[in-house]
Amino acid sequence: MPAKRPPVPLSRERIIDAALHIADGQGLRRLTMRRLGDALQVEAMAIYHHLPRGKEALMDALAEHVTTVTVEPVASASWQEVARAWAHAGRAALLEHPGVLALALTKPPQGTALMAIREQAEQLAASGLGDAAQAVRSLRAYVMGSVAVEIQRSGWAAPPDDADEGAAPVPATSRAESGEEAVTAFERGLDALLRGLARA
Repeated sequence: MPAKRPPVPLSRERIIDAALHIADGQGLRRLTMRRLGDALQVEAMAIYHHLPRGKEALMDALAEHVTTVTVEPVASASWQEVARAWAHAGRAALLEHPGVLALALTKPPQGTALMAIREQAEQLAASGLGDAAQAVRSLRAYVMGSVAVEIQRSGWAAPPDDADEGAAPVPATSRAESGEEAVTAFERGLDALLRGLARA
């Protein structure tokens, strides 16, 4: 008889991964500490060892996770190329977890997300852009707003509060936008923003 595998130790990373899975599959409103504990096969109180502030700390951690992006600097890149790389990375990170987009839009950046924003400003300044801090604010606003519209048009919507346990996200009423259409719209808006920043 094969030996039983030892249980995987509980960690902050496992907690965040499980929480993202629940939020993306069932919606943020159905993410409770009890449901998260069930998914991790631990008592809900065990989660507090890693997140002492409980649900509030979990929400902060999820927002930080989906808004922390990094881009390797390229010495010969123009500031437009740097800005475009950051915009693409930010869009990809947010689209990967539509269930927690609301947190990314409403919670102020902190921890690793705040460090990434500073890194973005430093890279833009180093590549020749004057007001890098203002450019970062504009880029973040564009990416977040664009992704919010894209998710609305994609057909993704969290199930209502009274949905059955484990219910999957339901289609939105608007016409679903294809991936190609979404990319085209994103690039068109990004081009316009970069032209505006160049004139500023």
